[in-house]
Amino acid sequence: MKLSRRAMIKDGMLVVSAGMVMPAIFSRGVASAMSSSLDGSRIAQTASDRTLIVVQMAGGNDGMNTVVPYTDPLYLKLRPTLALAQSKVLTLDSRLALHPNLSPLKKLWDDGHVAIVEGVGYPNQSLSHFQAMDIWQTLDLNGNGSEGWLGKLVAGLVDQQGHPFKSLDIGVQTALALQSISTQVPTVASAKSYAITPDLADSGRGNARLQALFKLYNSYPKTAPYAALLDTTALNAQDGSSQLRQAEAAYHSAVTYPKGPFADGLKVLAQAIVENLGLRVGYVTLGGFDTHASQQATHDALMTTLASGLSAFYNDLAAHGKADNVVIMTWSEFGRRVEENGSLGTDHGTAAPMFILGSPINKGVYGEPPSLSNLDQNGNLKYTIDFRSVYATVLDRWMGASSKDVLGADFGSQNFLPQPS
Repeated sequence: MKLSRRAMIKDGMLVVSAGMVMPAIFSRGVASAMSSSLDGSRIAQTASDRTLIVVQMAGGNDGMNTVVPYTDPLYLKLRPTLALAQSKVLTLDSRLALHPNLSPLKKLWDDGHVAIVEGVGYPNQSLSHFQAMDIWQTLDLNGNGSEGWLGKLVAGLVDQQGHPFKSLDIGVQTALALQSISTQVPTVASAKSYAITPDLADSGRGNARLQALFKLYNSYPKTAPYAALLDTTALNAQDGSSQLRQAEAAYHSAVTYPKGPFADGLKVLAQAIVENLGLRVGYVTLGGFDTHASQQATHDALMTTLASGLSAFYNDLAAHGKADNVVIMTWSEFGRRVEENGSLGTDHGTAAPMFILGSPINKGVYGEPPSLSNLDQNGNLKYTIDFRSVYATVLDRWMGASSKDVLGADFGSQNFLPQPS
């Protein structure tokens, strides 16, 4: 019987509790024993105090109503209902503006902490959600990849004994971008839920279940190819739960975060950074961007959620003296079609902008603007910047990593981050 890769990913998750997910332990252990995938010493030797936060905008964000070509007459013509009025948008220059609900990001832009990369995509773009998300996360342009680009990076960041919070994924299932054949990534719904859930009959507050887990793992021969990974996973689960609870107790937010799971997730990441848990890669997802019908109200609300959450996160870090150590990158699996549809929405598209935020970035608009008059056969934008060059820039210029080792090839770079000195 042949299992699909997606089924293996789904069924290969070991759920230890509602708030903690450990990915595919057995298969990773065997794979890492069979093949030394990446030499960690080559992946990230420097920049140990720097953190990358990745924000996934799931569903396909409408890039044209996020970073708005407000002076282009074709924008108004092709979107007679959805086009944002020039009197309402937040002007960046004579060509581009931000959605009016992105005013917190406009403030960061004015302060010099936002870069925008236009027209980001890849050759022969997929209009399928799942395939496009797989491509962005694994770099396999056929959508059949199994190891994430961040997973490869994280594998090179973890020391021999393991480290509970070199990486942290906010959610209930590990993002494919963080999947690794040799390293487990803590996946946390909330700080309180990241624990071994006790049996109702256990008076030891989960200790009996934890000891049973250790006993199970210790039953495997130490010479087995996956034994070390099982031991590290169990120890990291125990240590990480304790560390995260201590960080939550010690941390005091310098700002008021907005309500909702997106901002809550960013606050957990802020806790880990402020309390010096060693976080190098954080990941959080904001969903709901598949706006085929009645787009305006939905997209307006998402823009508010995105901007208010990211602004609170940045300002919290700045107040704690941590903003210089953090870069934030957003991505979505594709943009939307240029022309609005008959349901007052937009269908699946291709190229779209990415935001890069943080004190270290070079403010500005990067990349070549995609033309609204030279669309592909489906009425979609032709990409002008390969998304892998954005990843390469973050890896080489921020994380102190070799983008060629992580990404598998040389994809060039952009200038939204300065060259390493």
